[in-house]
Amino acid sequence: MKDRRRREGAAWRGPHRVVPPSSSSLRFAIFAFLCFTLFAAVAFSTVRLFRVSFRPVLISTWQFPAMNAVSVELPHSRRDSAATFPSPQIRGAISFPDQVLLFLKYPSSLPISDLLCLYYSSSLSIIPGGGGRPDLRLPPLSSSSSPDPLLVRCPSTPGGFSISLSPSRSLSQDLPPIRPHPWDHLAYAAVFDPRDNSTIVFAKGLNLRPARLSDPSRYECIFGWNFFKPKYLLTSAATSAAQEIIRCKTPASVLLRHLRQSNRDPPLVSVKSKGRGGFSLPSVARPDTLFSPQSWRNKEHSMCVCTMVRNQARFLQEWIAYHSRIGIQRWFIYDNNSDDGIEQVIQSLASSSNYNITRHSWPWVKTQEAGFAHCALRARGHCEWVGFIDVDEFLYLPTKITLHDVLHKYSSKPWVGELRTACHSFGPSGRKTIPPEGVMVGYTCRMNTPERHKSIVRPEALNPSLINVVHHFHLKDGMRYVNMDRGVMVINHYKYQVWEVFKEKFHRRVATYVADWQDKENVGSKDRAPGLGTKAVEPPDWPSRFCEVNDTGLRDWVLRSFNDPNTGLLPW
Repeated sequence: MKDRRRREGAAWRGPHRVVPPSSSSLRFAIFAFLCFTLFAAVAFSTVRLFRVSFRPVLISTWQFPAMNAVSVELPHSRRDSAATFPSPQIRGAISFPDQVLLFLKYPSSLPISDLLCLYYSSSLSIIPGGGGRPDLRLPPLSSSSSPDPLLVRCPSTPGGFSISLSPSRSLSQDLPPIRPHPWDHLAYAAVFDPRDNSTIVFAKGLNLRPARLSDPSRYECIFGWNFFKPKYLLTSAATSAAQEIIRCKTPASVLLRHLRQSNRDPPLVSVKSKGRGGFSLPSVARPDTLFSPQSWRNKEHSMCVCTMVRNQARFLQEWIAYHSRIGIQRWFIYDNNSDDGIEQVIQSLASSSNYNITRHSWPWVKTQEAGFAHCALRARGHCEWVGFIDVDEFLYLPTKITLHDVLHKYSSKPWVGELRTACHSFGPSGRKTIPPEGVMVGYTCRMNTPERHKSIVRPEALNPSLINVVHHFHLKDGMRYVNMDRGVMVINHYKYQVWEVFKEKFHRRVATYVADWQDKENVGSKDRAPGLGTKAVEPPDWPSRFCEVNDTGLRDWVLRSFNDPNTGLLPW
């Protein structure tokens, strides 16, 4: 037997047989090695030049294609075994036209100043479980001061890139990279409404018609703490669908678990369209919880205001001081990606003058209607009436009738759910530079005919769909609105200020339909300046435009009420 094996040229070591390689297999191995080496060299050089020649290999964030990408967190099996993972966690990444927004669960003990944005061009750069060699490192554009969640804004990237963060220098490993979601295909916010045990989800990508009710049977909500385990997810049929707002009944088990474990994160919630071609939206939406029904019986404020701002911090003091004097008691400010120190300004106003101001981060683009609906829900437990006005709009009562008188009159009429107030649009009034005395005193010339109206609403009277078109809400059946007499109450809208302010405002609008005034969209809309189209070029006659009526009524009242008799100065 041994002689026969020796004759066959085989060598035995225990139970393993080693066969000498043939010349053809050697040639194949050498060829494969050369191909891999060439591929690696090309890949490396391409990555080095990715700004002009990169063809990205997309990295899937999702583990279950059937869910069509609903979650952004690591599965529990990976988190639980993550002794090597740093304690911070990226909870979501959203790609906007000009930046990438990261949501972090970030320990307050770690410094924010050390953060770096990391960019990965392909799966070759990434080591499974996190880390690897990023193709680019850039400092963040900005970060929020609140640690939970911490919002970090990174420079925008070419399509297909994955993104991560390098946290504190005391941590040896970068956070695992994820691929950002597009901002316009996303469930981005949600609210638990205990009044009817429903959940309201705010979502982009459903393409519902504006200001119209849609068929709710086409949609359902998806709930879960771990979207990587689809069998543990719960669904609930929609009860209303309109614009970017879907309302569903909250599953009893979800509500019970959330109430029992109030110290734990709320579940993720998404929206799924049913039927042929149905899809589920990615989600970063974890519902806020409203106050319990007991708190709705006695509201501490008769009048509150909701507004949405982007880089308007310098105008807040005048706007809040004036409205506080006429009877506004609380402000809900939705911050739409400001980077002008608005957090510090609000903190200073709240501490120095005892104003009741709440700032809510609202980074979503072109979502003013959704933001106002969200604010109406939050204000419902605190405020009998809520006004929806911008920072360049001032409620003005020309006679001796006060705001309290107006609200008291209509509070006694339970069928009145909305007060519609006309807006007078003021122009630059001959000004070429920003008036140091403020907008109410500095601008005194306006157009003759009001352009539109804004609303003061009873949150209790709103239609459950929360449909609104910025200037007014749809009301419940049986509720009515009242058009306010302009001699009693009107809004002075300082819309067309000096060119420096106007250009900044319209270059990247917070408001309704135009994200950038160079977009050729709704060119004839009143949200654009008449005659300017899509070019940010100052007309030579700009200071004299929009001036048909000289109106000094509010200016005179402000000078009488706020002027310091010793210095002649106004408080702002």
